[in-house]
Amino acid sequence: MTINIGHLYYDILNLYGASGDVKAIKNYLEKQNIKVNIKFMTLNDEINLDDIDILYIGGGTENNQDLVLKHIKKYKKEILKYIEDNKLLIATSNSIELFGKTIDTKKALNIFDFNSTRVSFRIVDEAYFKFLNIPIIGFQNQGSVIKDIKENNLFEVLRGTGSFPKSKFEGYHYKNFYGTYLIGPILARNPKLLVYLMNNLIKSKDKKYKINKNILKIEEKAFQNFINLHYNNI
Repeated sequence: MTINIGHLYYDILNLYGASGDVKAIKNYLEKQNIKVNIKFMTLNDEINLDDIDILYIGGGTENNQDLVLKHIKKYKKEILKYIEDNKLLIATSNSIELFGKTIDTKKALNIFDFNSTRVSFRIVDEAYFKFLNIPIIGFQNQGSVIKDIKENNLFEVLRGTGSFPKSKFEGYHYKNFYGTYLIGPILARNPKLLVYLMNNLIKSKDKKYKINKNILKIEEKAFQNFINLHYNNI
Protein backbone atom coordinates (compact mmCIF):
# COMPACT_ATOMS: atom_id res chain seq x y z
CA MET A 1 0.00 0.00 0.00
CA THR A 2 1.10 3.54 -0.75
CA ILE A 3 -0.28 6.66 0.92
CA ASN A 4 0.34 10.12 -0.49
CA ILE A 5 0.50 13.10 1.86
CA GLY A 6 0.01 16.63 0.60
CA HIS A 7 1.69 19.18 2.89
CA LEU A 8 0.08 22.44 1.87
CA TYR A 9 2.02 25.70 2.41
CA TYR A 10 4.69 23.76 4.25
CA ASP A 11 7.09 26.70 4.23
CA ILE A 12 4.93 29.66 5.29
CA LEU A 13 2.33 27.90 7.46
CA ASN A 14 4.75 26.14 9.76
CA LEU A 15 4.99 28.71 12.54
CA TYR A 16 4.50 26.24 15.39
CA GLY A 17 6.35 23.25 13.98
CA ALA A 18 3.39 21.79 12.11
CA SER A 19 5.82 19.75 10.04
CA GLY A 20 6.17 17.59 13.16
CA ASP A 21 2.67 16.29 12.53
CA VAL A 22 3.59 15.23 9.00
CA LYS A 23 6.67 13.48 10.34
CA ALA A 24 4.52 11.69 12.96
CA ILE A 25 2.10 10.55 10.24
CA LYS A 26 4.94 9.31 8.04
CA ASN A 27 6.60 7.51 10.95
CA TYR A 28 3.42 5.69 11.93
CA LEU A 29 2.52 4.62 8.41
CA GLU A 30 6.01 3.37 7.67
CA LYS A 31 5.87 1.29 10.85
CA GLN A 32 2.76 -0.25 9.31
CA ASN A 33 4.89 -1.23 6.29
CA ILE A 34 3.17 1.37 4.13
CA LYS A 35 5.07 3.37 1.55
CA VAL A 36 4.67 7.12 2.07
CA ASN A 37 5.13 9.90 -0.45
CA ILE A 38 5.01 13.55 0.59
CA LYS A 39 4.05 16.20 -1.93
CA PHE A 40 5.03 19.71 -0.83
CA MET A 41 2.85 22.50 -2.24
CA THR A 42 3.02 26.24 -1.63
CA LEU A 43 2.51 29.62 -3.27
CA ASN A 44 2.91 29.60 -7.07
CA ASP A 45 2.54 25.82 -7.16
CA GLU A 46 -0.42 24.19 -8.81
CA ILE A 47 -2.54 22.38 -6.23
CA ASN A 48 -3.47 18.99 -7.64
CA LEU A 49 -5.27 16.76 -5.13
CA ASP A 50 -6.15 13.85 -7.42
CA ASP A 51 -3.71 11.39 -5.84
CA ILE A 52 -3.59 12.86 -2.32
CA ASP A 53 -4.80 10.66 0.55
CA ILE A 54 -3.98 13.06 3.41
CA LEU A 55 -3.97 16.83 3.06
CA TYR A 56 -2.29 18.68 5.93
CA ILE A 57 -2.11 22.42 6.52
CA GLY A 58 -0.62 24.17 9.56
CA GLY A 59 -0.66 27.70 10.92
CA GLY A 60 1.29 30.87 10.29
CA THR A 61 1.46 34.59 10.87
CA GLU A 62 -1.48 36.76 9.90
CA ASN A 63 0.51 38.14 6.97
CA ASN A 64 1.26 34.65 5.67
CA GLN A 65 -2.33 33.63 6.21
CA ASP A 66 -3.38 36.54 3.98
CA LEU A 67 -0.96 35.40 1.27
CA VAL A 68 -2.31 31.86 1.45
CA LEU A 69 -5.90 33.08 1.31
CA LYS A 70 -5.27 34.81 -2.02
CA HIS A 71 -3.67 31.69 -3.47
CA ILE A 72 -5.98 29.00 -2.12
CA LYS A 73 -9.20 30.63 -3.34
CA LYS A 74 -8.32 29.57 -6.87
CA TYR A 75 -8.63 25.97 -5.76
CA LYS A 76 -11.90 26.11 -3.83
CA LYS A 77 -13.65 23.72 -6.21
CA GLU A 78 -10.89 21.11 -5.92
CA ILE A 79 -10.71 21.42 -2.13
CA LEU A 80 -14.49 21.19 -1.73
CA LYS A 81 -14.56 18.05 -3.88
CA TYR A 82 -11.71 16.59 -1.84
CA ILE A 83 -13.67 17.14 1.38
CA GLU A 84 -16.98 15.88 -0.03
CA ASP A 85 -15.23 12.78 -1.35
CA ASN A 86 -14.52 11.99 2.31
CA LYS A 87 -10.77 12.34 2.04
CA LEU A 88 -8.70 13.19 5.10
CA LEU A 89 -7.90 16.88 5.60
CA ILE A 90 -6.21 18.07 8.80
CA ALA A 91 -6.04 21.82 9.48
CA THR A 92 -4.28 23.05 12.62
CA SER A 93 -3.78 26.47 14.19
CA ASN A 94 -5.23 29.41 12.26
CA SER A 95 -5.48 27.46 9.01
CA ILE A 96 -8.91 26.33 10.23
CA GLU A 97 -10.08 29.87 9.50
CA LEU A 98 -9.42 29.51 5.77
CA PHE A 99 -12.35 27.13 5.41
CA GLY A 100 -15.01 29.40 6.92
CA LYS A 101 -16.95 32.24 5.35
CA THR A 102 -14.83 35.17 6.48
CA ILE A 103 -11.67 36.11 8.35
CA ASP A 104 -12.58 39.51 9.72
CA THR A 105 -13.67 41.46 6.63
CA LYS A 106 -11.85 39.18 4.16
CA LYS A 107 -13.78 36.49 2.31
CA ALA A 108 -12.45 33.01 3.00
CA LEU A 109 -13.17 29.76 1.11
CA ASN A 110 -16.78 29.68 2.34
CA ILE A 111 -16.81 25.90 2.55
CA PHE A 112 -18.14 25.81 6.12
CA ASP A 113 -20.69 28.04 7.83
CA PHE A 114 -18.58 29.92 10.36
CA ASN A 115 -16.73 33.22 10.62
CA SER A 116 -13.48 33.97 12.39
CA THR A 117 -12.62 37.28 14.03
CA ARG A 118 -9.22 38.64 14.99
CA VAL A 119 -9.40 39.96 18.55
CA SER A 120 -7.44 42.48 20.62
CA PHE A 121 -6.42 39.86 23.20
CA ARG A 122 -4.45 36.66 22.74
CA ILE A 123 -5.48 33.19 23.88
CA VAL A 124 -2.43 31.42 25.26
CA ASP A 125 -3.48 28.29 27.09
CA GLU A 126 -2.77 24.63 27.74
CA ALA A 127 -5.68 22.54 26.51
CA TYR A 128 -7.18 19.29 27.71
CA PHE A 129 -9.99 18.23 25.40
CA LYS A 130 -11.88 15.08 24.48
CA PHE A 131 -12.60 13.55 21.09
CA LEU A 132 -15.04 10.64 21.30
CA ASN A 133 -13.45 8.80 24.26
CA ILE A 134 -9.94 9.93 23.40
CA PRO A 135 -8.30 12.52 25.69
CA ILE A 136 -6.53 15.28 23.76
CA ILE A 137 -3.72 17.55 24.91
CA GLY A 138 -2.36 20.58 23.11
CA PHE A 139 -1.43 24.22 23.26
CA GLN A 140 -3.25 27.32 22.06
CA ASN A 141 -1.62 30.54 20.95
CA GLN A 142 -4.20 32.34 18.87
CA GLY A 143 -5.32 35.87 18.15
CA SER A 144 -8.68 34.93 16.62
CA VAL A 145 -11.92 33.32 17.70
CA ILE A 146 -14.78 31.48 16.00
CA LYS A 147 -18.11 32.14 17.71
CA ASP A 148 -20.71 30.62 15.43
CA ILE A 149 -19.96 26.90 15.15
CA LYS A 150 -23.35 25.48 16.14
CA GLU A 151 -22.83 21.95 14.87
CA ASN A 152 -19.92 19.77 13.79
CA ASN A 153 -17.77 20.60 16.81
CA LEU A 154 -14.58 18.56 16.97
CA PHE A 155 -13.50 18.56 20.62
CA GLU A 156 -15.25 18.82 23.99
CA VAL A 157 -13.39 21.18 26.31
CA LEU A 158 -12.37 19.66 29.64
CA ARG A 159 -9.84 22.36 30.46
CA GLY A 160 -8.59 25.31 28.46
CA THR A 161 -10.32 27.54 25.91
CA GLY A 162 -12.79 26.53 23.25
CA SER A 163 -13.26 28.07 19.83
CA PHE A 164 -13.98 31.24 21.80
CA PRO A 165 -13.71 32.03 25.53
CA LYS A 166 -16.26 30.13 27.68
CA SER A 167 -17.18 27.81 24.81
CA LYS A 168 -17.54 24.15 25.76
CA PHE A 169 -16.36 22.99 22.36
CA GLU A 170 -13.43 23.58 20.02
CA GLY A 171 -12.65 22.95 16.38
CA TYR A 172 -14.67 21.78 13.41
CA HIS A 173 -15.36 18.26 12.15
CA TYR A 174 -17.16 17.37 8.93
CA LYS A 175 -16.75 13.99 7.23
CA ASN A 176 -12.95 13.58 7.23
CA PHE A 177 -12.15 17.25 7.77
CA TYR A 178 -10.56 17.88 11.15
CA GLY A 179 -9.88 21.53 12.00
CA THR A 180 -8.55 22.84 15.31
CA TYR A 181 -6.65 25.80 16.71
CA LEU A 182 -4.51 23.36 18.71
CA ILE A 183 -0.79 23.24 18.09
CA GLY A 184 1.80 21.07 19.73
CA PRO A 185 2.18 19.54 17.11
CA ILE A 186 -1.15 17.92 17.94
CA LEU A 187 -0.65 14.54 16.23
CA ALA A 188 2.88 14.15 17.56
CA ARG A 189 1.59 14.76 21.10
CA ASN A 190 -1.57 12.65 20.81
CA PRO A 191 -0.69 9.15 19.63
CA LYS A 192 -4.20 7.78 20.14
CA LEU A 193 -5.65 10.47 17.87
CA LEU A 194 -2.96 9.73 15.30
CA VAL A 195 -3.72 6.00 15.44
CA TYR A 196 -7.46 6.66 15.13
CA LEU A 197 -7.08 8.83 12.04
CA MET A 198 -4.48 6.68 10.32
CA ASN A 199 -6.15 3.34 11.00
CA ASN A 200 -9.43 4.64 9.61
CA LEU A 201 -7.59 5.79 6.51
CA ILE A 202 -5.80 2.45 6.10
CA LYS A 203 -9.06 0.53 6.44
CA SER A 204 -10.76 2.82 3.92
CA LYS A 205 -8.12 1.79 1.37
CA ASP A 206 -7.98 -1.88 2.32
CA LYS A 207 -10.38 -3.35 4.86
CA LYS A 208 -8.30 -6.52 5.16
CA TYR A 209 -4.98 -4.78 5.75
CA LYS A 210 -3.28 -6.18 8.84
CA ILE A 211 -2.59 -3.28 11.18
CA ASN A 212 0.21 -3.66 13.71
CA LYS A 213 -0.90 -2.60 17.19
CA ASN A 214 1.03 -1.04 20.04
CA ILE A 215 3.80 0.37 17.87
CA LEU A 216 3.77 3.78 19.55
CA LYS A 217 4.54 2.59 23.06
CA ILE A 218 7.06 5.34 23.82
CA GLU A 219 4.73 8.05 22.53
CA GLU A 220 1.79 6.66 24.49
CA LYS A 221 3.88 6.46 27.66
CA ALA A 222 4.95 10.09 27.26
CA PHE A 223 1.35 11.11 26.70
CA GLN A 224 0.11 9.25 29.78
CA ASN A 225 2.88 10.67 31.94
CA PHE A 226 1.82 14.17 30.91
CA ILE A 227 -1.83 13.41 31.75
CA ASN A 228 -0.88 11.97 35.14
CA LEU A 229 1.28 14.98 35.95
CA HIS A 230 -1.11 17.74 34.89
CA TYR A 231 -4.67 16.41 34.60
CA ASN A 232 -4.94 13.45 36.91
CA ASN A 233 -7.60 15.20 39.02
CA ILE A 234 -9.99 15.87 36.13
